[in-house]
This record gives sequence, structure tokens and C-alpha cells, in this order.
Amino acid sequence: MNFNSGLDIERSYYVATANPAPCHPRLVGEIDADLVVVGGGCTGLSAALHAAERGLKVVLIEGGRVGWGASGRNGGQMIIGLCKGAAELVKFYGRERARALFDLAFEAWTLMLDVIQRHAINCDLKKTGHLIGAVSAGDMACFERELDCLTTVMNYPHMRILSAAEARLAVDTPYHGALFDALGGHIHPLNYTLGLARAAVAAGVTIHENSAVRRLDRRSGIKAETVLGAVRARNAILAGHALLKDINTRVESRIMPIGSYIVATEPLAEAAAVIPSNATVSDTRFVVNYYRLSADRRLLFGGGERYTPSPPPDIEGFVRPHMERTFPQLKGRRIDYAWGGLVSVTTSRLPDVGRDGDVYFAHGYSGQGVMLSTLAGKLLAEAIAGETARFALFEGVNPMRFPGGSALRGPLYVLGMLWYAMRDRLKR
Repeated sequence: MNFNSGLDIERSYYVATANPAPCHPRLVGEIDADLVVVGGGCTGLSAALHAAERGLKVVLIEGGRVGWGASGRNGGQMIIGLCKGAAELVKFYGRERARALFDLAFEAWTLMLDVIQRHAINCDLKKTGHLIGAVSAGDMACFERELDCLTTVMNYPHMRILSAAEARLAVDTPYHGALFDALGGHIHPLNYTLGLARAAVAAGVTIHENSAVRRLDRRSGIKAETVLGAVRARNAILAGHALLKDINTRVESRIMPIGSYIVATEPLAEAAAVIPSNATVSDTRFVVNYYRLSADRRLLFGGGERYTPSPPPDIEGFVRPHMERTFPQLKGRRIDYAWGGLVSVTTSRLPDVGRDGDVYFAHGYSGQGVMLSTLAGKLLAEAIAGETARFALFEGVNPMRFPGGSALRGPLYVLGMLWYAMRDRLKR
């Protein structure tokens, strides 16, 4: 089943406000390349761009339209680091390796800003910070430990803890306090993705849309086959994330597609009072609420507890209660857009970056893909060019397979999510 088809991308605020972008032709016939990239989101486009800048002949194949996967549907939140916090990284990997992982993840921020500036990408960039709201008093102790680790181990001085009163001045909803990162921010993710595509084409990349890969033949080099054509290449990159299906068992066994749902309100005259800081905001729930303001003063709010890729029958009705519990002052306000997307999560919540012979891949950003995807694409291009040190750092933390294989990973994951959802409710 193609769960993405029920997620109403046509009702997305991002599609309604997208910059003009060309359509790319279907792949018809057989062509040769140095590298074939499967997936037209930020990972694939970044890999294609950086590989083309190194002189490779690159063909990118997208099953639908460029940016219509997770890259063009997400919350647009620019969050520094990985899904695992600094303290957790130190606990699992030790101080030296944790610092190396954090430093590499931090590069995603500088890389993204450089890409936006260098290629003149108009994507409503706002460098207004990222706030994590504490939904329970106990979260504040966790914030203290995280801040101490960030300061002493990671040498990252941009975080600070906000009291409940200070947090309320930043966002008009009651939290017990917050952890605020001054280097966070937000973007229009579809326009960023379309800008990456424009940059890739300018660098010489050939893009084919509406050309889903049915099979990856590896008997003699790489042959990516679609219904109407094929690309032969020395190397392949798989960058389809949650939408990969029956192409590579190694890749697909380590991700779980999960639905995420967002609404956009009507333009709010009181927008500046709702989030005075204009920061991008998330909270400490395991099933996180995340939200921000758009350039035209709408509240873009994502949240809700759903543990399978299948969409709810009414996305607006599904998300609205979570929005109104967070902002009772917006009860009954008109919602103009409602849509969803699939994110790929891993067992460790760390990205799965690696290679399987001549096939390279990166996915499983677990909700942190807005910036990490661009970095991962660059690392893949580096590795194919023989520069493997930075790629190997992420490759070395690859997550375990989901237990039970493809048949049982869904039910087992649902049980785990239900447990965490119960824990969330007990914290409130």
C-alpha cells in the first residue's frame, strides 16, 4: 500500500506557497551515468549536487515529484544535533566519539546556511532559535544535565535554560520551563528542496520525475530499472527513506515509516502574541508536538499519537485537539491546510548511513532530517569520491534491524510507542 497517497500533499501549505519549479521528464529508455540517485528529497538532491560538483555524471530518479516526500512536507524546524541528546551520546559512545558525532551533526547547520546563500534559495529562512518546552517539572533536571554536557563536553555555548516565566514570554503556552538554542530556526522546507533541485540541475544533474524504481539489478554494475527505462551506473545512492519498497532489504530492515501530521491555521492577527520569539518550538513528549509561525503569520502545528503509516481519515480533526490544548486561545480558529508525511525512524534514533557494496544510503533521521539530510547527502558524495573518514563516523553507529523483520516490526513498534504514550500521559 502506498500510504503517502493518503496524506493530502495537495492540501499542504507548502505546495500552496511553493516557488515556481520546472517539471522533469519521465525516464524513458536506458542511459549511462557515473552515479544514479534514487529519491528526489534533500538527501538525494544534496548527494547529487555535491557529486556533480566533483565532476561525476549524475542521474537522479524520483518516483513522484521532487520534494513531495518528507523533505517537502515536514515542520521546517532547524534543530542542531541528533535525535539523541548530547548526554545520551556520551553515555553510549564515550566523550571523544560523542563529541566527534556532535561536531559532525553541527556541520549540518553551517552547510545548510552556506547552501542557501550560495545558491540564492528563497525559503523563508528565520534564525530565531529553537525552544524545547518542558511538559513536566522533572524535565528541568534533564535540561540541566544536557546543558552541562553541551557546555563541558561539546563546547557548545548557544543553549540556555529558561524558567517557566521566561518560556511564557517566548511562547504563550504554559511550560515548566524550556531549553533554548539560539542557533535554531525554521524554513519553508519545500522551497528549500526545490532550490536544491535547481542548484543540482545547474551543476549538471539530470532529474527524472514520475519514474519509480522497481528493481536494482546488481549482477553487472548497477542498473536501476523503472517501468519505461533504466540507468546504468558504477554506484547508486538510495535516498527514498520511508518510501523505499522492495529495493534493498538491508536498508529497509532498519527503518520504520511513521506518519506525521500538520495543520496551518488562517493568518493570525495575534501571531506575534502566540509565539513572541518567532522561535521554532517542540516539547518533551515522546510523541512530540512541534510548531512555528509561517512567513504570513499562520500557526503551523504538528502533533498527535499515531503509530502506523496509515493516515487518519480526517487530518484536521486529528491534529486540532492537540493544537487547541497547547493554545486554548486559538480554539475554533479556521484551519486552511492539513496534510501529513512519512518520516523514517530507527531503533537507536540515530541516522542509518552506510553502504552495501556499490550501493550507498542514508535515512532514518528520526525527525531531525531538515538539516541532517543535506549533510548526509554531502557525506555520501564524499564517500563515493574516496573520502570516507567523515562518512565512516556515521556508518559506525548504524542501528540494529527492527526485531521480527518486516512482518513483525510494525506490531512490535506499535507496542513500544503505546508504552511511551502512556508515560507521556502520566507526566502531564
